[in-house]
Amino acid sequence: MSRLSIPTLDTAPEASNPTLGAVRLLPPLRSTLVCLVLLSAVSSAYAHHSPAMFDMSQRVPLKGTVREFQWTNPHSYIQLLVRDDAGNETEWNLEMGAPNYLYNNGWRPGTLKNGDNVVVTIAPLKSGADGGLVMEVTLADGRKLGNAGK
Repeated sequence: MSRLSIPTLDTAPEASNPTLGAVRLLPPLRSTLVCLVLLSAVSSAYAHHSPAMFDMSQRVPLKGTVREFQWTNPHSYIQLLVRDDAGNETEWNLEMGAPNYLYNNGWRPGTLKNGDNVVVTIAPLKSGADGGLVMEVTLADGRKLGNAGK
């Protein structure tokens, strides 16, 4: 079994190590390296799941027609066609949580179908682009589905 060798001040080969010139990693340095690797992994995971791109202080209702409901990892999406007062249609890209999270909150892959008329309440993108994080969906029959934006 090979071990990770990083140069340190402790460069004396050991008699039990058949590889001459091998360098041992000092225990404090090893602990520091492990901590740095773990911290970088945690910060990367947090950055991926951060809602920083959404304005979480705002709630915007969008009335529209489902063009597509994407039940995909790591996030599900609703592509919603929304008409403005002039009759112009715009497609909104609406992000949701992971399928496992949605499933545990009552959602199913067939919950929304192409052509369904819905009202989706979102936390909009801070950039002002046509998108947001889904907070709640009201179906045509009045049922409300929430907890979609985790």
